[in-house]
Parts: sequence; structure tokens; C-alpha cells
Amino acid sequence: MVEVTVTPHSSLADRPVRIQVWGLTPSQLITLWVWLRDEHGERFQARAFFRADAEGRVDPGSQPALGGSYSGLCPMGLLWALQPDTPFLRLLKRDVTGSPFRIHVEVFDGVILGHSPRDRPLAACEAERWFVGAGVQRVPVREGRVRGALYLPPGPGPFPGVVDLFGGAGGLIEFRAGLLASRGFAVLALAFFAYEDLPRTMAQIDLGYFEEATAVLLQHPKVRGPGLGVIGVSKGAEVALAMASFLPPVLATVWINGTAFLHGTPLVYKDLHIPAIPYGLERVLITDMGSLDNSGVFHDPQHPLPGSSAIPVERIKGKVLFVVGEADRSLNSQLFARLAMARMAPERGRILSYPGAGHLIEPPCSPLCSMSSMRGSPRPVLWGGETKAHARAQEHSWKEIIRFLERELGCARGKL
Repeated sequence: MVEVTVTPHSSLADRPVRIQVWGLTPSQLITLWVWLRDEHGERFQARAFFRADAEGRVDPGSQPALGGSYSGLCPMGLLWALQPDTPFLRLLKRDVTGSPFRIHVEVFDGVILGHSPRDRPLAACEAERWFVGAGVQRVPVREGRVRGALYLPPGPGPFPGVVDLFGGAGGLIEFRAGLLASRGFAVLALAFFAYEDLPRTMAQIDLGYFEEATAVLLQHPKVRGPGLGVIGVSKGAEVALAMASFLPPVLATVWINGTAFLHGTPLVYKDLHIPAIPYGLERVLITDMGSLDNSGVFHDPQHPLPGSSAIPVERIKGKVLFVVGEADRSLNSQLFARLAMARMAPERGRILSYPGAGHLIEPPCSPLCSMSSMRGSPRPVLWGGETKAHARAQEHSWKEIIRFLERELGCARGKL
């Protein structure tokens, strides 16, 4: 009898699992098919073809895939190669605490390129991928103007605090906060527009709002001060860099594929106003797939004109970790990181630069999203990235991000 297992059956989404098949005949050619449905019922799937070893076993952790959604030795390839049946969808966990992603693993004889009702699996199993560990608590935040969700590790604490920011789509995205809380950090997933009673669009970066958010986080009895960290991607990275430049409590900043200038939205803080560089929408390219390549809409930051819109990173007193995808098609994040570092004290920053990685660098095992629909965009947006290189970048950068936050904020307790 053929059997397939996933070990462990229930795991955190950023941790590796082991898929094993046994009971096959030696050298039998099989298809391993992995799929899940998101909270809207949309299916994401990947497949790989293997030959069983002399004992009738297949283990993607030690045997290379012959073909399929990827090839070669990639232990987690069947997860990071997941792609949607419906084009332009991004796999994004919304209900972080209420349910996991349920992974279905099925084994078929021979090479199965598509599926019909006649195809019967030789074996099948399921596994759970959670975005919070046992005991992690989610607390809705509605204090003053601040809107978000606070994720607290189990135990009395106090825990190092982190503010978690996403980009130009707005809303509240919480999956990364849940995973960081499972590593022992108290994490405020912070919305800053297009959520509840916040402004529907982002007309300006009101740094006072983010200052208020840091105060809310640091005042919590389970959060260890006096400093905290910030992690942001895309527009969130731009905001994070501004927070590091002006807000003294920010000791550690993780900047993922952002800019070093104000683009599209000016910054206001007390009596300060930093003007924005307007987007050059006339330089948008429409790809063969119909998505928007926005990499040209950002004016050349080395031109004298943007100088007055530069984020004053020379003011930063903490440390910054720049995470760069060299195949980012949303913006030239590699150039922006270098320009920021050139204006900072050398000991204040470090760049992690990844060839082949795209814009949306997420925790490990996350599928590459190279293009997707986005709120506020008339067409899908091209993010870039090559599947294998992007997966390697996510695995390495996540470890470095955790080490950086632990080193700069103090080792987190209560890791799961």
C-alpha cells in the first residue's frame, strides 16, 4: 500500500516540513501534487515528478524533482512553487489566528500534467500551516487614532516590540506579525489607510500617527522598552525609514524593497514638511501579460531635483537592515538602498542583496508572487522575481531579520 505523510502534521508557515512517500515499486515514476484553497476558495497548486528509489520511497528533501513546477533538489519546492489557478492572485492569509492553510498532498502514478475525474491518487494526506504558534494572542488596537492588531507571545513577558508595516494597498495585513510573535516579539500590525475609519487613500505620511503608534506599543505592560523595531515592505519600508530618522524609540529598522525618498506622498511631522517627488506615470510599461511595470515611474534619485525629498537618514541613531531583491520590478530598490547607505554612518546600516529576488520578499516557504492585482491599481502590478532565487532569498533573509531584531532589541523570550 502506498502512503504519503507530511511531518510535522501541524507547523508554523515559516518552518520546513518533510514530505515522504513509500510503498512504491523501485524506480516508479510518480507525480506529487500539492494544493490548498485560500479564504476566498481560490486554489493554489504545484506538482513535481519523481522516481522512487530502490526501496520504493520518494523524499523531496533528499531526491531531486525531475520536472514539474520546479526541478532539482528543493526540499520545500512544492510549497514555494504554489501558483494560483486564477491569474494575478496573491496567496495572503487574512484570518491569521482562526484557521491554518490546509495543505493537500496527493500521489499519482506517472506524469500527470493536469487532472481529470478519472485520475485517482495512490495516496493522499493533509497538513496544517499556521501563522501563529500556540498561545499567541491577538489584541485589536483602537487607541486614539491608531488602528491595528497587537500580537503577543505566550507568557508574562516583557517582550521586545516591533511595528509591522505593509505597502501601498493599505488595509491591515497580519500574517508576518503572527509569525514574528511566534518568535518571541510583541508585534503591532499597523494599518495606516484604507482600514476601518482611517483615510481611504494615503494623501500624506503623517509621522505623528506613527509616533502615536509607537507610544501605544511601548505603553503595553508586556512590551519591553525603551526602544523598539520597525519592519516594512514597499511603501511601508519608506515609512519605516522615516520613523527611524525622526522617532528616537526606533532602534532597529528592517527595510524591504523600498525607497530612500518621499514618492507620491509628502511627509508632515509637527512643523516639518518634506515634499514628495511625483510619480512619472507616463513611464509605466504594460507587459505582455497586461500587468503594469512601475519601475520607471520613480524619477532618477541621483538627479539633483529629488534632493529636497530625501528622507534624512543621516539622522538615524539606530541600525537599519536593508533587504533588496535585485529582480524587483516595482522600483530600483538596490539603488535606493545604496543611496541611503551613502548618507548614513557606515556602522548604522547593512545591505542584504539577492540576485533574482523580486519585490515581495516574505517569510520562507511563501510562494513567489511575481504579479498580482492590487487595490487602487487599474491593472495587475508586476513585482518581479525568479522562483528559485526568490525562495532562497526569503529563507536567508528571514533568518537574518530575526537575528538582527534579536541583536538590536535583546533576545526574545517565549519562542515557539
